[in-house]
Amino acid sequence: MSMRTKGFKICAGLAALSLAVASCQQKPPEASGPKLPTEIGAGEGSLSIISWEGYAEDQWVKPFEEQTGCKVTRKYAGSSDEMVALMRQNDGQYDVVSASGDATLRLIAGKNVLPVNTALITEFPNFTESLKAPSFNTVDGVHYGITYEWGPNTLLYNTKAVKTAPTSWAAIYDPQYKGKVTVPDNAIQIADAALYLSKTKPELGITDPYELNAAQMDAAVALLKAQKPLIKKYWALASDEISLFANGDAVIGAAWPYQTNTLKANKPPVPVEDTIPSEGATGWADTWMISAKSTHQNCAYKWINWVSTPVVQAQQAIYFGETPVNKNACAEMDKQGGAGTCTRYHADAPKEYFDQIHFWKTPQTQCGNGKTDCLDYAEWQKRWLEVKG
Repeated sequence: MSMRTKGFKICAGLAALSLAVASCQQKPPEASGPKLPTEIGAGEGSLSIISWEGYAEDQWVKPFEEQTGCKVTRKYAGSSDEMVALMRQNDGQYDVVSASGDATLRLIAGKNVLPVNTALITEFPNFTESLKAPSFNTVDGVHYGITYEWGPNTLLYNTKAVKTAPTSWAAIYDPQYKGKVTVPDNAIQIADAALYLSKTKPELGITDPYELNAAQMDAAVALLKAQKPLIKKYWALASDEISLFANGDAVIGAAWPYQTNTLKANKPPVPVEDTIPSEGATGWADTWMISAKSTHQNCAYKWINWVSTPVVQAQQAIYFGETPVNKNACAEMDKQGGAGTCTRYHADAPKEYFDQIHFWKTPQTQCGNGKTDCLDYAEWQKRWLEVKG
């Protein structure tokens, strides 16, 4: 994929929270691959973002606009499928997207996003090593985005309605909560069922919840169909689930830490807690990617630099309840949220915590065991529609 560079100058050298343009201090990689920009120039005046709800809040958007002159417009998406659709229908109205791992490879394969020069991202050397070039946003050594923040998909429950704190995902398949369960309206939810089955029915041979053959998919779909009568609502936006718990319409479900934090901060607070069950959890690691049709690429690079700084990473992490990729954000989190905030949001968690999370990725026919009998994402989408009826 070639880089569109007409009228596009990019220069690195951003201070921690200043986006004043300076001379480039890092030489771009001299690769034989796609042609990458070598410096950041003046912003084009605007930036259009597709993001998850809670990823473009005024507390860090407004200062960005003031320092760069890049006026931000926001479009919140309710699912990765919606993000992919918006990016593919994009005729230039969207510049960047905060895509999760179940969308990134689709955008790369569809040539919907541009390669990114990591030498122009000032804080990139301070990123968590394992998330600098993960397989969900880096292909053949080419970066198609910058990992942003990450977190687990948790088991959320109302502590008054659920008397005994659950320790297994079995709780969301338990008939005692009929009509009070909620889970995401997303085909990747099949992976959550597969992860649970990998522990409870080892005879199925599921080793990766995103790599399912036909028999394994049938088992996951059967579990989800059995769950359907228990479901109050399949939620699309985080705010949907927040409303369900706040109104008492749901008492247990699959969630993000963002919902837990918002419900606890409600006035009056909603009595909720969340946990990562014994089977482990799926999770996300989101990537800021630049649209191949962006007409504001300078502003796009400025935005990626801005949200990669420790201060903004900490703001985002505390607001959403996730973990920053910038290791230097840990101290900033304690400064913003008080002592212990870094630990509470797992920014200094040991490798064991990280290893229990199975990050979203796009299902493909190629299995990790060398076989090619796994079902691709198109089939996952069909089976999810089947689950919903």
